Amino acid sequence: MISRMILALGALTLAQPPASDAVTSPGPGDSPRIASLPVCDDDNGGLTLPYGFCALVVAEEIGGARHLVVVPNGDVFVALRGSRRTGPSGGIAGLRDTDGDGKADTVVRFGEEYGGGTGIALHDGYLYFAHDGGVVRAPLPAGALEPTGLFEPVVAGLPGPGTSHAAKSAVIDGQGRLFVNIGSPSNACQEEDRQVGSPGRDPCPELETRAGVWMFDASGSDQSQADGVRFSTGLRNTFALAVHPSTGQLWGAQHGRDQLAQNWPDLFDEAENAEKPAEEFVQLDEGDDFGWPYCYFDPDLGRKVLAPEYGGDGETVGRCVDAKDPAVGFPGHWGPNGLTFYTGEMFPAAYRGGAFIAFHGSWNRAPLPQGGYNVVFVPFGADGQPTGEWDVFADGFAGEDKSPRGAAHRPSGVAVGPDGSLYISDDRGGRIYRVLYRG
Repeated sequence: MISRMILALGALTLAQPPASDAVTSPGPGDSPRIASLPVCDDDNGGLTLPYGFCALVVAEEIGGARHLVVVPNGDVFVALRGSRRTGPSGGIAGLRDTDGDGKADTVVRFGEEYGGGTGIALHDGYLYFAHDGGVVRAPLPAGALEPTGLFEPVVAGLPGPGTSHAAKSAVIDGQGRLFVNIGSPSNACQEEDRQVGSPGRDPCPELETRAGVWMFDASGSDQSQADGVRFSTGLRNTFALAVHPSTGQLWGAQHGRDQLAQNWPDLFDEAENAEKPAEEFVQLDEGDDFGWPYCYFDPDLGRKVLAPEYGGDGETVGRCVDAKDPAVGFPGHWGPNGLTFYTGEMFPAAYRGGAFIAFHGSWNRAPLPQGGYNVVFVPFGADGQPTGEWDVFADGFAGEDKSPRGAAHRPSGVAVGPDGSLYISDDRGGRIYRVLYRG
Protein backbone atom coordinates (compact mmCIF):
# COMPACT_ATOMS: atom_id res chain seq x y z
CA MET A 1 0.00 0.00 0.00
CA ILE A 2 1.15 3.52 -0.68
CA SER A 3 1.90 5.32 2.55
CA ARG A 4 2.95 8.85 3.36
CA MET A 5 4.43 10.77 6.22
CA ILE A 6 4.59 14.36 7.33
CA LEU A 7 7.97 15.18 8.82
CA ALA A 8 7.83 16.91 12.16
CA LEU A 9 9.16 20.15 10.77
CA GLY A 10 6.04 22.29 11.00
CA ALA A 11 4.10 24.17 8.36
CA LEU A 12 4.89 24.08 4.66
CA THR A 13 5.44 27.82 4.21
CA LEU A 14 8.49 29.84 5.02
CA ALA A 15 9.08 33.55 5.44
CA GLN A 16 12.22 35.08 3.98
CA PRO A 17 15.14 34.11 6.24
CA PRO A 18 17.57 36.61 7.70
CA ALA A 19 20.29 37.83 5.39
CA SER A 20 23.36 35.62 5.23
CA ASP A 21 26.62 36.45 6.90
CA ALA A 22 29.15 38.36 4.87
CA VAL A 23 30.37 36.39 1.88
CA THR A 24 33.84 36.22 0.51
CA SER A 25 34.79 35.73 -3.12
CA PRO A 26 36.98 32.62 -3.21
CA GLY A 27 39.19 31.93 -6.19
CA PRO A 28 38.55 29.24 -8.83
CA GLY A 29 40.41 26.49 -7.00
CA ASP A 30 39.12 27.14 -3.50
CA SER A 31 37.05 24.45 -1.76
CA PRO A 32 34.35 25.03 -0.86
CA ARG A 33 33.85 28.05 -3.08
CA ILE A 34 30.92 29.44 -1.06
CA ALA A 35 32.26 30.58 2.28
CA SER A 36 28.82 31.27 3.76
CA LEU A 37 25.23 30.72 2.78
CA PRO A 38 23.68 33.06 0.22
CA VAL A 39 20.38 34.87 0.66
CA CYS A 40 17.35 32.91 -0.54
CA ASP A 41 14.92 34.40 -3.04
CA ASP A 42 11.99 36.32 -1.56
CA ASP A 43 9.56 33.77 -3.02
CA ASN A 44 11.89 30.75 -2.70
CA GLY A 45 11.94 30.56 -6.48
CA GLY A 46 8.21 29.77 -6.35
CA LEU A 47 8.73 26.62 -4.28
CA THR A 48 6.79 25.42 -1.26
CA LEU A 49 9.11 23.81 1.29
CA PRO A 50 8.98 22.47 4.86
CA TYR A 51 9.42 24.99 7.66
CA GLY A 52 13.03 26.02 8.14
CA PHE A 53 13.98 25.59 4.46
CA CYS A 54 14.36 28.20 1.74
CA ALA A 55 15.48 28.25 -1.88
CA LEU A 56 17.06 30.36 -4.56
CA VAL A 57 17.34 30.06 -8.32
CA VAL A 58 20.97 29.45 -9.25
CA ALA A 59 20.46 29.70 -13.02
CA GLU A 60 17.66 30.42 -15.49
CA GLU A 61 16.96 29.17 -19.01
CA ILE A 62 20.15 27.17 -19.41
CA GLY A 63 18.34 24.55 -21.52
CA GLY A 64 16.66 21.21 -20.83
CA ALA A 65 18.46 20.50 -17.54
CA ARG A 66 18.43 16.83 -16.63
CA HIS A 67 20.81 15.17 -14.14
CA LEU A 68 23.47 17.22 -12.37
CA VAL A 69 26.51 16.91 -10.11
CA VAL A 70 28.11 19.44 -7.77
CA VAL A 71 31.88 19.28 -7.23
CA PRO A 72 33.71 20.11 -3.97
CA ASN A 73 34.38 23.75 -4.94
CA GLY A 74 30.65 24.37 -5.57
CA ASP A 75 30.70 24.28 -9.38
CA VAL A 76 27.63 22.63 -10.92
CA PHE A 77 27.66 20.43 -14.03
CA VAL A 78 24.35 19.79 -15.76
CA ALA A 79 23.44 17.36 -18.54
CA LEU A 80 21.25 19.15 -21.11
CA ARG A 81 18.52 17.69 -23.25
CA GLY A 82 16.60 19.51 -25.96
CA SER A 83 12.88 20.17 -25.63
CA ARG A 84 10.11 22.05 -27.41
CA ARG A 85 10.55 24.94 -25.02
CA THR A 86 14.29 25.09 -24.42
CA GLY A 87 15.37 24.21 -27.95
CA PRO A 88 17.57 21.43 -29.36
CA SER A 89 20.78 22.23 -27.51
CA GLY A 90 22.47 19.39 -25.66
CA GLY A 91 25.82 18.62 -24.12
CA ILE A 92 26.81 19.86 -20.67
CA ALA A 93 26.68 23.22 -18.91
CA GLY A 94 29.24 24.13 -16.27
CA LEU A 95 28.00 26.74 -13.77
CA ARG A 96 30.12 28.84 -11.40
CA ASP A 97 29.29 31.46 -8.77
CA THR A 98 32.30 33.78 -8.48
CA ASP A 99 30.95 36.33 -5.98
CA GLY A 100 29.25 34.10 -3.42
CA ASP A 101 25.68 35.33 -3.98
CA GLY A 102 24.50 31.83 -4.92
CA LYS A 103 23.78 32.79 -8.55
CA ALA A 104 25.76 31.32 -11.42
CA ASP A 105 27.51 34.22 -13.13
CA THR A 106 29.76 32.08 -15.32
CA VAL A 107 28.31 29.46 -17.67
CA VAL A 108 30.35 27.36 -20.09
CA ARG A 109 28.99 24.79 -22.52
CA PHE A 110 30.69 21.78 -24.06
CA GLY A 111 29.94 18.33 -25.46
CA GLU A 112 27.20 19.62 -27.79
CA GLU A 113 28.43 17.27 -30.50
CA TYR A 114 26.84 14.38 -28.59
CA GLY A 115 23.39 15.97 -28.65
CA GLY A 116 20.94 15.81 -25.79
CA GLY A 117 21.73 13.72 -22.74
CA THR A 118 20.48 12.90 -19.27
CA GLY A 119 23.12 11.12 -17.19
CA ILE A 120 26.20 12.74 -15.68
CA ALA A 121 28.74 11.47 -13.15
CA LEU A 122 32.18 12.14 -11.71
CA HIS A 123 34.69 9.35 -11.24
CA ASP A 124 38.45 9.14 -10.84
CA GLY A 125 39.15 12.61 -12.26
CA TYR A 126 36.77 12.26 -15.21
CA LEU A 127 33.39 13.75 -16.05
CA TYR A 128 31.00 11.18 -17.57
CA PHE A 129 28.10 12.14 -19.87
CA ALA A 130 25.34 9.74 -20.93
CA HIS A 131 23.81 10.65 -24.28
CA ASP A 132 21.12 8.61 -26.02
CA GLY A 133 23.55 6.26 -27.74
CA GLY A 134 26.16 5.70 -25.05
CA VAL A 135 28.45 7.17 -22.42
CA VAL A 136 31.55 9.32 -22.91
CA ARG A 137 34.09 10.80 -20.50
CA ALA A 138 36.65 13.61 -20.44
CA PRO A 139 39.31 14.61 -17.89
CA LEU A 140 38.14 17.22 -15.37
CA PRO A 141 40.85 18.31 -12.95
CA ALA A 142 39.89 19.83 -9.60
CA GLY A 143 38.90 23.47 -10.02
CA ALA A 144 38.31 23.23 -13.78
CA LEU A 145 34.98 24.40 -15.19
CA GLU A 146 35.36 22.43 -18.39
CA PRO A 147 37.33 19.37 -19.46
CA THR A 148 41.01 19.72 -20.25
CA GLY A 149 40.93 17.00 -22.89
CA LEU A 150 38.67 15.43 -25.48
CA PHE A 151 35.74 13.16 -24.71
CA GLU A 152 36.33 9.47 -25.35
CA PRO A 153 33.72 6.72 -25.63
CA VAL A 154 33.20 4.52 -22.59
CA VAL A 155 30.16 2.71 -23.99
CA ALA A 156 28.98 3.14 -27.58
CA GLY A 157 26.21 1.89 -29.84
CA LEU A 158 23.49 1.49 -27.21
CA PRO A 159 19.94 1.11 -28.53
CA GLY A 160 17.52 3.96 -28.23
CA PRO A 161 18.38 7.05 -30.30
CA GLY A 162 15.29 8.28 -32.12
CA THR A 163 12.85 6.18 -30.08
CA SER A 164 10.81 6.70 -26.94
CA HIS A 165 12.62 6.45 -23.59
CA ALA A 166 16.01 6.89 -25.22
CA ALA A 167 17.50 8.78 -22.25
CA LYS A 168 20.40 7.10 -20.51
CA SER A 169 21.69 7.47 -16.95
CA ALA A 170 25.27 7.19 -15.71
CA VAL A 171 25.80 6.02 -12.14
CA ILE A 172 29.15 4.74 -10.87
CA ASP A 173 29.63 2.87 -7.59
CA GLY A 174 32.65 2.51 -5.32
CA GLN A 175 33.80 -0.56 -7.21
CA GLY A 176 34.05 1.31 -10.50
CA ARG A 177 30.92 -0.27 -11.94
CA LEU A 178 29.00 1.92 -14.39
CA PHE A 179 25.22 1.41 -14.38
CA VAL A 180 23.16 2.57 -17.34
CA ASN A 181 19.39 2.48 -17.76
CA ILE A 182 18.20 1.41 -21.20
CA GLY A 183 14.47 2.13 -21.30
CA SER A 184 11.79 0.35 -23.30
CA PRO A 185 10.53 2.09 -26.45
CA SER A 186 6.97 0.88 -25.82
CA ASN A 187 4.22 1.00 -23.25
CA ALA A 188 3.64 -2.72 -22.71
CA CYS A 189 5.42 -4.53 -25.57
CA GLN A 190 2.16 -4.90 -27.53
CA GLU A 191 2.01 -6.14 -31.08
CA GLU A 192 0.60 -2.69 -31.86
CA ASP A 193 1.87 -0.20 -29.30
CA ARG A 194 -0.81 1.61 -27.28
CA GLN A 195 -3.67 0.18 -29.35
CA VAL A 196 -6.95 -1.02 -27.85
CA GLY A 197 -6.94 -4.77 -27.19
CA SER A 198 -3.59 -5.44 -28.85
CA PRO A 199 -1.93 -8.47 -27.19
CA GLY A 200 1.60 -8.40 -25.85
CA ARG A 201 4.49 -10.01 -27.67
CA ASP A 202 5.49 -13.11 -25.75
CA PRO A 203 8.33 -13.37 -25.11
CA CYS A 204 8.93 -9.63 -25.32
CA PRO A 205 11.95 -9.15 -27.62
CA GLU A 206 12.74 -5.75 -26.07
CA LEU A 207 14.06 -7.45 -22.93
CA GLU A 208 17.13 -8.66 -24.78
CA THR A 209 18.54 -5.17 -25.25
CA ARG A 210 16.23 -2.75 -23.38
CA ALA A 211 13.88 -2.41 -20.38
CA GLY A 212 16.62 -2.94 -17.85
CA VAL A 213 19.81 -1.69 -16.23
CA TRP A 214 23.14 -2.73 -17.74
CA MET A 215 26.49 -2.76 -15.95
CA PHE A 216 29.81 -1.78 -17.55
CA ASP A 217 33.39 -1.06 -16.46
CA ALA A 218 33.65 2.67 -15.72
CA SER A 219 37.37 2.62 -16.57
CA GLY A 220 36.85 0.77 -19.85
CA SER A 221 36.83 2.28 -23.33
CA ASP A 222 34.63 1.83 -26.38
CA GLN A 223 32.58 -0.96 -24.82
CA SER A 224 29.52 -2.30 -26.63
CA GLN A 225 26.33 -3.49 -25.00
CA ALA A 226 27.59 -7.05 -25.44
CA ASP A 227 30.59 -6.19 -23.27
CA GLY A 228 28.27 -5.28 -20.40
CA VAL A 229 26.06 -7.31 -18.11
CA ARG A 230 22.28 -7.08 -17.94
CA PHE A 231 22.21 -6.32 -14.23
CA SER A 232 18.44 -6.10 -13.67
CA THR A 233 15.55 -6.57 -16.09
CA GLY A 234 11.79 -6.11 -16.33
CA LEU A 235 12.08 -2.34 -15.76
CA ARG A 236 10.22 -0.22 -18.30
CA ASN A 237 12.28 2.94 -17.79
CA THR A 238 14.48 3.51 -14.73
CA PHE A 239 16.81 6.40 -15.42
CA ALA A 240 16.39 7.64 -11.83
CA LEU A 241 19.34 5.71 -10.41
CA ALA A 242 21.67 6.22 -7.43
CA VAL A 243 23.97 4.26 -5.14
CA HIS A 244 23.30 4.41 -1.40
CA PRO A 245 26.36 6.03 0.22
CA SER A 246 26.46 3.73 3.25
CA THR A 247 25.49 0.34 1.84
CA GLY A 248 26.77 0.66 -1.74
CA GLN A 249 23.38 -0.68 -2.86
CA LEU A 250 21.98 0.41 -6.23
CA TRP A 251 18.47 1.91 -6.13
CA GLY A 252 16.15 3.15 -8.84
CA ALA A 253 12.70 4.56 -9.49
CA GLN A 254 10.95 3.50 -12.66
CA HIS A 255 8.26 4.93 -14.92
CA GLY A 256 5.43 2.39 -14.96
CA ARG A 257 3.20 1.60 -17.90
CA ASP A 258 0.25 3.78 -18.99
CA GLN A 259 -3.26 3.45 -20.44
CA LEU A 260 -4.84 0.51 -18.67
CA ALA A 261 -8.31 1.98 -19.20
CA GLN A 262 -7.71 3.42 -22.64
CA ASN A 263 -6.40 0.13 -24.05
CA TRP A 264 -8.53 -2.25 -21.92
CA PRO A 265 -11.83 -0.43 -21.22
CA ASP A 266 -13.67 -3.68 -20.39
CA LEU A 267 -11.31 -4.34 -17.48
CA PHE A 268 -10.42 -0.91 -16.05
CA ASP A 269 -12.21 2.39 -15.56
CA GLU A 270 -10.64 5.84 -15.71
CA ALA A 271 -10.33 6.15 -11.93
CA GLU A 272 -8.38 2.89 -11.75
CA ASN A 273 -6.23 3.98 -14.66
CA ALA A 274 -5.31 7.19 -12.83
CA GLU A 275 -3.82 5.33 -9.87
CA LYS A 276 -2.45 2.17 -11.49
CA PRO A 277 0.15 0.99 -11.70
CA ALA A 278 2.19 2.50 -8.87
CA GLU A 279 5.51 4.09 -9.75
CA GLU A 280 8.11 1.78 -8.19
CA PHE A 281 11.08 2.65 -5.98
CA VAL A 282 13.25 -0.44 -6.19
CA GLN A 283 16.41 -1.98 -4.77
CA LEU A 284 18.43 -3.40 -7.65
CA ASP A 285 20.48 -6.56 -7.26
CA GLU A 286 22.18 -8.47 -10.03
CA GLY A 287 19.76 -10.91 -11.65
CA ASP A 288 16.58 -9.19 -10.45
CA ASP A 289 13.47 -9.36 -12.65
CA PHE A 290 10.75 -6.82 -11.88
CA GLY A 291 8.29 -8.29 -14.35
CA TRP A 292 7.64 -5.67 -17.04
CA PRO A 293 5.86 -6.03 -19.48
CA TYR A 294 4.11 -9.10 -18.13
CA CYS A 295 3.41 -7.63 -14.69
CA TYR A 296 2.68 -4.36 -12.91
CA PHE A 297 2.39 -3.36 -9.25
CA ASP A 298 -1.18 -2.76 -8.04
CA PRO A 299 -1.12 -0.34 -5.07
CA ASP A 300 -4.54 -1.44 -3.81
CA LEU A 301 -3.67 -5.14 -3.78
CA GLY A 302 -0.08 -4.52 -2.69
CA ARG A 303 1.35 -7.02 -5.17
CA LYS A 304 2.35 -7.61 -8.76
CA VAL A 305 -0.45 -8.75 -11.04
CA LEU A 306 -0.61 -10.02 -14.61
CA ALA A 307 -0.89 -7.32 -17.29
CA PRO A 308 -3.99 -7.45 -19.54
CA GLU A 309 -1.79 -7.78 -22.62
CA TYR A 310 -0.80 -11.20 -21.25
CA GLY A 311 -4.19 -12.42 -20.08
CA GLY A 312 -4.53 -10.49 -16.81
CA ASP A 313 -7.84 -9.26 -15.43
CA GLY A 314 -6.62 -6.82 -12.78
CA GLU A 315 -6.38 -9.46 -10.04
CA THR A 316 -4.69 -12.57 -11.41
CA VAL A 317 -1.06 -12.99 -10.34
CA GLY A 318 -0.04 -15.90 -12.57
CA ARG A 319 3.55 -15.73 -13.78
CA CYS A 320 4.10 -12.55 -11.71
CA VAL A 321 4.48 -14.52 -8.50
CA ASP A 322 8.27 -14.40 -8.98
CA ALA A 323 8.55 -10.76 -10.05
CA LYS A 324 10.37 -8.62 -7.48
CA ASP A 325 8.19 -6.09 -5.64
CA PRO A 326 9.15 -2.46 -5.05
CA ALA A 327 10.33 -1.18 -1.68
CA VAL A 328 7.92 1.77 -1.98
CA GLY A 329 5.05 2.52 -4.35
CA PHE A 330 4.19 6.07 -5.46
CA PRO A 331 1.08 7.42 -7.18
CA GLY A 332 0.65 6.29 -10.75
CA HIS A 333 2.22 8.16 -13.67
CA TRP A 334 4.12 10.73 -11.58
CA GLY A 335 7.28 10.08 -13.64
CA PRO A 336 10.38 9.71 -11.42
CA ASN A 337 13.33 11.24 -13.26
CA GLY A 338 16.07 11.84 -10.69
CA LEU A 339 17.32 10.25 -7.47
CA THR A 340 19.95 11.10 -4.88
CA PHE A 341 20.71 10.13 -1.31
CA TYR A 342 21.27 12.82 1.28
CA THR A 343 24.91 12.76 2.39
CA GLY A 344 25.19 16.27 3.83
CA GLU A 345 24.96 17.69 7.33
CA MET A 346 23.08 20.95 6.68
CA PHE A 347 19.61 19.38 6.85
CA PRO A 348 18.21 17.93 10.10
CA ALA A 349 19.38 14.45 11.08
CA ALA A 350 16.09 12.87 9.94
CA TYR A 351 17.15 13.44 6.34
CA ARG A 352 20.53 11.74 6.51
CA GLY A 353 20.79 8.64 4.38
CA GLY A 354 17.31 9.18 2.95
CA ALA A 355 16.38 9.55 -0.71
CA PHE A 356 15.22 12.57 -2.66
CA ILE A 357 13.31 11.71 -5.83
CA ALA A 358 12.45 14.27 -8.55
CA PHE A 359 9.08 13.53 -10.17
CA HIS A 360 8.77 14.98 -13.67
CA GLY A 361 4.96 14.96 -13.63
CA SER A 362 2.08 12.97 -15.12
CA TRP A 363 -0.13 13.14 -18.20
CA ASN A 364 -2.28 10.00 -17.73
CA ARG A 365 -4.17 10.67 -14.45
CA ALA A 366 -7.44 12.05 -15.84
CA PRO A 367 -10.14 12.41 -14.56
CA LEU A 368 -8.05 13.10 -11.43
CA PRO A 369 -5.75 16.14 -11.42
CA GLN A 370 -2.34 15.51 -12.89
CA GLY A 371 0.30 14.83 -10.23
CA GLY A 372 3.98 14.78 -9.50
CA TYR A 373 5.86 17.90 -10.61
CA ASN A 374 7.56 17.78 -7.20
CA VAL A 375 10.45 16.40 -5.18
CA VAL A 376 9.69 13.70 -2.61
CA PHE A 377 11.73 12.61 0.40
CA VAL A 378 11.91 8.94 1.42
CA PRO A 379 13.46 8.32 4.86
CA PHE A 380 15.73 5.30 5.31
CA GLY A 381 16.22 3.37 8.54
CA ALA A 382 19.42 2.17 10.20
CA ASP A 383 19.07 -1.07 8.22
CA GLY A 384 19.65 0.78 4.94
CA GLN A 385 16.03 0.27 3.83
CA PRO A 386 13.17 2.73 3.31
CA THR A 387 10.84 3.05 6.28
CA GLY A 388 7.89 2.75 3.89
CA GLU A 389 6.83 6.34 4.47
CA TRP A 390 7.38 9.37 2.27
CA ASP A 391 6.42 13.01 1.93
CA VAL A 392 6.45 15.75 -0.69
CA PHE A 393 9.48 17.88 0.15
CA ALA A 394 9.37 20.55 -2.57
CA ASP A 395 6.37 21.61 -4.64
CA GLY A 396 5.26 24.58 -6.74
CA PHE A 397 7.46 23.94 -9.77
CA ALA A 398 4.63 23.64 -12.26
CA GLY A 399 2.62 26.69 -11.24
CA GLU A 400 -1.12 26.68 -11.84
CA ASP A 401 -1.08 24.31 -14.81
CA LYS A 402 0.11 20.83 -13.85
CA SER A 403 0.44 19.38 -17.31
CA PRO A 404 3.45 18.49 -19.45
CA ARG A 405 3.06 21.46 -21.79
CA GLY A 406 1.46 23.89 -19.34
CA ALA A 407 3.88 23.51 -16.43
CA ALA A 408 6.32 26.36 -15.93
CA HIS A 409 8.99 24.04 -14.53
CA ARG A 410 9.40 20.27 -14.20
CA PRO A 411 11.89 18.67 -11.76
CA SER A 412 14.30 16.30 -13.41
CA GLY A 413 17.49 15.89 -11.38
CA VAL A 414 18.63 16.17 -7.76
CA ALA A 415 22.11 16.41 -6.25
CA VAL A 416 23.66 17.24 -2.88
CA GLY A 417 26.19 20.07 -2.74
CA PRO A 418 29.41 20.07 -0.68
CA ASP A 419 27.79 22.22 2.01
CA GLY A 420 24.76 19.92 2.26
CA SER A 421 22.34 22.04 0.24
CA LEU A 422 20.09 20.30 -2.30
CA TYR A 423 20.24 21.22 -5.99
CA ILE A 424 17.25 20.53 -8.26
CA SER A 425 17.22 20.80 -12.06
CA ASP A 426 14.27 21.68 -14.29
CA ASP A 427 14.12 20.59 -17.93
CA ARG A 428 11.02 22.61 -18.78
CA GLY A 429 12.16 26.15 -17.94
CA GLY A 430 15.87 25.44 -17.66
CA ARG A 431 16.24 26.37 -14.01
CA ILE A 432 18.64 25.15 -11.34
CA TYR A 433 17.32 25.54 -7.78
CA ARG A 434 19.27 25.34 -4.55
CA VAL A 435 17.51 24.47 -1.28
CA LEU A 436 19.05 25.52 2.04
CA TYR A 437 18.13 24.84 5.65
CA ARG A 438 18.03 27.85 7.94
CA GLY A 439 16.45 26.23 10.99
